[in-house]
Amino acid sequence: MMFRIKTARLAAAAFVASLVAMAPAHAEMSAEELAKLAQNPVGNLISLPFQNNTNLNYGPDKGTQNILNIQPVIPVSISDDWNIITRTILPVIWQPSLGPAIDSNTGIGDTTFTAFLSPAKPGEWIWGAGPVVQLPTNSNAALGNKNWGMGASFVGLHLAHGDPWVYGALVNNVWSLTSNKQGGSYSNGLIQPFVNYNFEGGFYLTSAPIWTVDWKADGGNQWTVPLGGGVGKIFHLGKLPVNTQISAYYNVVKPDFGANWQIRAQVQLMFPK
Repeated sequence: MMFRIKTARLAAAAFVASLVAMAPAHAEMSAEELAKLAQNPVGNLISLPFQNNTNLNYGPDKGTQNILNIQPVIPVSISDDWNIITRTILPVIWQPSLGPAIDSNTGIGDTTFTAFLSPAKPGEWIWGAGPVVQLPTNSNAALGNKNWGMGASFVGLHLAHGDPWVYGALVNNVWSLTSNKQGGSYSNGLIQPFVNYNFEGGFYLTSAPIWTVDWKADGGNQWTVPLGGGVGKIFHLGKLPVNTQISAYYNVVKPDFGANWQIRAQVQLMFPK
């Protein structure tokens, strides 16, 4: 297992290095414009975000859970009027012990793939909609569900030239396609409202909590609702723009053994056209 994880990390590092080396020359965009582009979930932008979420006081023993989401975003132009924005989320999970006889676990969780159909030439209001698929890629029974899942996802946001605000929301729900494999049936929803205020120079304030709901859980354990925010900044690695961000969220609603705080740090390699 550790060999597989180390191999995956080395492959990811080699892939990132090759992307940096191949970073194309592009029309100069201001740091503020790059920040706003990064804040658009259906922007016409190839990017590679690494989002690390550290969940504090998780489980019955109040341990620390860590989830590194590797999230490549690849837009595909299908006509002059339409794009398909593909977004893949592959989680690398460190799970603390959840009881006296339960060992901690490290490995790969379930992969989520979304394909948003979005206008290629939107106005100030931008939208995207499409299917979302959950793939049972978990390397350990404690890290995911072996039943495939499918659902729908929608994102809408407001982004205007000269306006420092970028705000909107992303929602989806995934239902299991089968129920006879490890983990059983599921129905999981996600709501991510987001608001950003951009300054000159690529510095911005951000809040993008991820609200989740497990419709199959008991009523008091269905929702996780964090509130909080943080800051972000555009840097450059040579000619390559890099979006960095750090934020903190407190779960005002959570399951019985859910974490109470989440610290999120993100590094996003950007490849604007």
